Amino acid sequence: MNLPNKLSLLRVALIPVMVALMLPQTLVCDLLAAAVFAVAALTDYFDGHIARSRHLITDFGKFIDPVADKLLNLSAMMMLVQRGTLPGWVVVLILARELAVDGLRMVAVGQGRVIAAGKLGKIKTASQMVMLLFVLITHQPAPAWDVASATVLGAPWMRWISTALTLWVAAITLWSGIDYFVRNKDCIKDM
Repeated sequence: MNLPNKLSLLRVALIPVMVALMLPQTLVCDLLAAAVFAVAALTDYFDGHIARSRHLITDFGKFIDPVADKLLNLSAMMMLVQRGTLPGWVVVLILARELAVDGLRMVAVGQGRVIAAGKLGKIKTASQMVMLLFVLITHQPAPAWDVASATVLGAPWMRWISTALTLWVAAITLWSGIDYFVRNKDCIKDM
């Protein structure tokens, strides 16, 4: 197994660690979860860079890389929805987009075609990772004695940034999903 594929598998292996760290909902655990998420997100950059630069692109890598991204991002999102930190409709939109694009890819494979990740899809994934890291770092639980200060690291304006990032992620997710279908409409024109 080559290095890029090992990095993708490392990303998958870090998911339960991140989830376990998010469960206690303490400042220390949340910051450690953010650090684990950041390391996992960096493996996404490095596995792709190494695979392309060293010509180590494999069929397994084409499969595991996007699956690892989706598992990482959706796991963090579900944990944040459970806390009430991230709106559930965003995760529903993202999950619907992912399932629709994967369905389109399966139809294309049945026709002997491969639909590679597009630029908007890569921007979508990077945007999700940035938003999730920001929310993990800034949305900290209030100390038990100071529930009234449960704002984002004591700065209410950070919620505006979080909301803007969340809305951007929703928009780019929708846009990239539509783009996949527009660019590959010939796959489904006979259906």
